[in-house]
Amino acid sequence: MLYAIIATDIENTLSKRLQARPEHLARLELLKNEGRLILAGPHPAIDSNDPGNEGFTGSLVVAEFETLYDAQAWADEDPYIKGGVYDNVIVKPFKKVLP
Repeated sequence: MLYAIIATDIENTLSKRLQARPEHLARLELLKNEGRLILAGPHPAIDSNDPGNEGFTGSLVVAEFETLYDAQAWADEDPYIKGGVYDNVIVKPFKKVLP
Protein backbone atom coordinates (compact mmCIF):
# COMPACT_ATOMS: atom_id res chain seq x y z
CA MET A 1 0.00 0.00 0.00
CA LEU A 2 1.07 3.60 -0.51
CA TYR A 3 1.77 5.88 2.43
CA ALA A 4 2.23 9.65 2.64
CA ILE A 5 4.97 10.85 4.95
CA ILE A 6 4.33 14.51 5.66
CA ALA A 7 6.99 16.33 7.65
CA THR A 8 7.15 19.85 9.05
CA ASP A 9 10.50 21.52 9.69
CA ILE A 10 11.58 23.37 12.79
CA GLU A 11 12.15 27.01 11.83
CA ASN A 12 15.59 28.09 10.62
CA THR A 13 17.02 24.61 10.07
CA LEU A 14 18.43 25.11 6.57
CA SER A 15 22.01 24.44 7.66
CA LYS A 16 20.95 21.28 9.52
CA ARG A 17 18.92 20.20 6.49
CA LEU A 18 21.88 20.64 4.16
CA GLN A 19 24.14 18.69 6.51
CA ALA A 20 21.75 15.70 6.71
CA ARG A 21 20.68 15.85 3.05
CA PRO A 22 23.13 13.33 1.53
CA GLU A 23 22.04 10.58 3.93
CA HIS A 24 18.37 11.56 3.52
CA LEU A 25 18.66 11.33 -0.27
CA ALA A 26 20.50 8.00 -0.10
CA ARG A 27 17.55 6.44 1.70
CA LEU A 28 15.15 7.81 -0.91
CA GLU A 29 17.37 6.43 -3.69
CA LEU A 30 17.06 2.98 -2.11
CA LEU A 31 13.26 3.23 -2.20
CA LYS A 32 13.47 4.42 -5.80
CA ASN A 33 15.77 1.56 -6.82
CA GLU A 34 13.33 -0.90 -5.21
CA GLY A 35 10.50 0.60 -7.29
CA ARG A 36 8.66 1.78 -4.17
CA LEU A 37 9.08 5.58 -4.38
CA ILE A 38 6.23 7.48 -6.04
CA LEU A 39 7.43 11.01 -5.29
CA ALA A 40 9.50 12.95 -2.79
CA GLY A 41 10.48 16.54 -2.25
CA PRO A 42 10.62 19.53 0.05
CA HIS A 43 8.16 22.38 0.58
CA PRO A 44 9.96 25.66 -0.20
CA ALA A 45 9.40 28.40 2.37
CA ILE A 46 8.61 30.87 -0.41
CA ASP A 47 6.92 30.63 -3.80
CA SER A 48 10.06 29.50 -5.62
CA ASN A 49 11.69 26.24 -6.68
CA ASP A 50 14.95 27.67 -5.33
CA PRO A 51 14.15 29.42 -2.04
CA GLY A 52 17.80 30.15 -1.26
CA ASN A 53 18.37 31.19 2.34
CA GLU A 54 14.61 31.11 3.01
CA GLY A 55 14.91 27.33 3.07
CA PHE A 56 12.08 24.86 3.43
CA THR A 57 9.11 24.25 5.70
CA GLY A 58 8.92 20.48 5.39
CA SER A 59 8.86 17.51 3.05
CA LEU A 60 6.52 15.03 1.41
CA VAL A 61 7.31 11.41 0.54
CA VAL A 62 4.82 9.03 -1.05
CA ALA A 63 6.09 5.47 -1.14
CA GLU A 64 4.98 1.87 -0.95
CA PHE A 65 5.36 -0.11 2.28
CA GLU A 66 3.88 -3.40 3.47
CA THR A 67 2.13 -1.83 6.48
CA LEU A 68 1.59 1.46 8.24
CA TYR A 69 3.96 0.20 10.92
CA ASP A 70 6.69 -0.30 8.29
CA ALA A 71 6.12 3.17 6.84
CA GLN A 72 6.26 4.72 10.31
CA ALA A 73 9.42 2.81 11.20
CA TRP A 74 11.07 3.98 7.97
CA ALA A 75 10.05 7.59 8.63
CA ASP A 76 11.29 7.42 12.23
CA GLU A 77 14.81 6.66 10.95
CA ASP A 78 15.00 9.69 8.65
CA PRO A 79 18.28 11.60 9.00
CA TYR A 80 16.28 14.82 9.14
CA ILE A 81 14.72 13.63 12.39
CA LYS A 82 18.08 12.62 13.82
CA GLY A 83 19.61 15.88 12.58
CA GLY A 84 17.01 18.11 14.27
CA VAL A 85 15.34 19.30 11.05
CA TYR A 86 11.84 17.91 11.45
CA ASP A 87 9.47 19.14 14.14
CA ASN A 88 6.60 16.82 13.28
CA VAL A 89 6.08 13.82 10.98
CA ILE A 90 2.71 12.36 10.03
CA VAL A 91 2.48 8.99 8.29
CA LYS A 92 -0.83 7.88 6.83
CA PRO A 93 -2.22 5.63 4.12
CA PHE A 94 -2.49 7.20 0.67
CA LYS A 95 -4.70 6.14 -2.22
CA LYS A 96 -3.44 7.31 -5.60
CA VAL A 97 -6.35 8.18 -7.89
CA LEU A 98 -4.78 10.39 -10.59
CA PRO A 99 -2.89 10.32 -12.84
